[in-house]
Amino acid sequence: MRIPTNRVTFAGLLIALGIIYGDIGTSPLYVLNEIVNGKVISEELILGGLSCIIWTLTLQTTIKYVILTLRADNRGEGGIFSLYALVRRQKRWLVLPAMLGGAALIADGMITPPISVTAAAEGLRQLPGIGEIGDWTIIYIVLGILTLLFFVQQFGTASIGKLFGPIMSLWFVMLAVVGISHLADDWYILKAFSPHYAIRLLTLYPKGFWILGAVFLCTTGAEALYSDLGHCGRWNIRYSWIFVKTCLILNYLGQGAWLLANYSNKVFDVSVGNPFYGTIPEWFRLFGILIATAAAIIASQALISGSFTLVSEAMRLNLWPKLRIGYPTEERGQLYVPGMNFLLFFGCIGITLYFQKSTNMGAAYGLAITLCMIATSILFSNFLISRRVKSWLIYVYLIVYLTIELSFLIANLNKFPHGGYVTMIVGGGLYLIMYIWFKSRKIKNRYVEFVRLENYIPKIQELSNDRSVPKYATHLVYLTSADNPKEIEHKIIYSILNKKPKRADIYWLVHVDTLDDPYTSEYKVDHIIPNDIIRVEFRLGFRVEPRINLMFRKVVEDLVANKEVNITSRYESLERSNTVGDFQFIVMEKYLSQDNDLPIIERIIMKLYFWLKDISLSEERGFGLDVSNVTVEKFPLIVAPVTSMRLKRVED
Repeated sequence: MRIPTNRVTFAGLLIALGIIYGDIGTSPLYVLNEIVNGKVISEELILGGLSCIIWTLTLQTTIKYVILTLRADNRGEGGIFSLYALVRRQKRWLVLPAMLGGAALIADGMITPPISVTAAAEGLRQLPGIGEIGDWTIIYIVLGILTLLFFVQQFGTASIGKLFGPIMSLWFVMLAVVGISHLADDWYILKAFSPHYAIRLLTLYPKGFWILGAVFLCTTGAEALYSDLGHCGRWNIRYSWIFVKTCLILNYLGQGAWLLANYSNKVFDVSVGNPFYGTIPEWFRLFGILIATAAAIIASQALISGSFTLVSEAMRLNLWPKLRIGYPTEERGQLYVPGMNFLLFFGCIGITLYFQKSTNMGAAYGLAITLCMIATSILFSNFLISRRVKSWLIYVYLIVYLTIELSFLIANLNKFPHGGYVTMIVGGGLYLIMYIWFKSRKIKNRYVEFVRLENYIPKIQELSNDRSVPKYATHLVYLTSADNPKEIEHKIIYSILNKKPKRADIYWLVHVDTLDDPYTSEYKVDHIIPNDIIRVEFRLGFRVEPRINLMFRKVVEDLVANKEVNITSRYESLERSNTVGDFQFIVMEKYLSQDNDLPIIERIIMKLYFWLKDISLSEERGFGLDVSNVTVEKFPLIVAPVTSMRLKRVED
């Protein structure tokens, strides 16, 4: 369901609660747990930690994302790739932070489900009268929930998605009520609103600066908030955030007051409890665990769906290998990417088995997403430049947020040996895939040879009329990457005239142009030689599925209806009965020729590119072509011809 961005509606607010705040909304399950783990509970620690949380939510989530970054909407859509699409024509190097941010977000999608679901399931240990529950029992429950969650992705969430809003509303109300009920445990907890305590913790408390690594977990869902802009609209997000932030802060304050009242001057051991569940009355704890688990599942669903959207956008922007995309429901924007679903599933299962406990996962969580936030700051500053914002304001923005985010990054680097290396390896692998795909395209484009089409029109017409050459097809369709309608790749000319002459009655040249706005879907026709050579240019937004087979059929129907083209077969026996001629698509599939003299780095990149290409979706399936009408023609890719060959003739 798509909500207008310019007005607030009850449905929009409910949907925002259901799909946007899952990640940031489940953070009370583990944030304070991470801050106090193994430390002596004191006013300095609790007030300082809570003050850091409150001001992180204010500066990072509220000001940076809710107030500022949401302004950078791309025709109503948000997210790091939508932001990149807005600014990519300004500076070429901006693709690097975009890829870095995208890889970090997908890596985040692998650890959010395990940590959220595990933290919720661990609450079972604090149920009265239930007895000792072993670690592996919790792990089996988590694995079962994750397996079911990923299994149902193929069916879509339209049927159960309507429950997300009410469930998350109940969750946030529960957070607020539980937090308020414990404020009276220690009213001094309200002093945490003063930034003075945060500064004291970071500067005077022993190793206080490194606590930022745990504090950062309270804002990890801010990027997801921006990514879901298109689902809910800017103002629905802004108004619902007021409610969400209030509930979160009340719960954090309640946990802090409970800790001061019950564990003051004692070391808090997270293995025997969690302050979140400690604040919940025993009679309500089972119901609280069930709501927490439901909220964790919804948070996981949001991250999974977000990862699907990210990958589909990356494919359209030529930053990711082509994968099959399914559309399980009629709802706009709901995708299912089987390859990505399997990757995320095995990643989540592996992280659950490796770390086993939510506290261990907390040690790995957050490091990658700090890089994403830094990337967003860089891209957004360039967006501000494009909007001609005063330069001194842009410098203030960069100084403030790069200082905050680099501080979080440095603090999170402390997590590297304790598990942070896992998400960095995952994120690094994803970034490497994007970089190889992007760089290999640059290498190929350096040597793609375009020729002037007008120089070959007479030869193509002569071939079309040469009855001594067997007819290859009535309509022959080539996919061309030439942006200029007066140019064409030399390989297509070679395929038509030289390799094996392909005689046809009408030659179609189809070009797909991916635009920076998300949902444009239009085409343009250029009759180069009427009823002989026709170029069709599709102009598609980066969120539009390129179903070229269906789109091309619609174009032909329009042209026939307007009497711009005659698609009747030219065979005499079929022409008399007005039989429609056959259409044949030619897909030029490249392979790396041995006749290349590339530098070693570029050679490795190209070999990895072709390996990725082999395991990814074929070009004909990626463009939605009917394989029965497609001929795949291989041709050698020679990007760096060998210029000198040491070969000496000798006489007998």
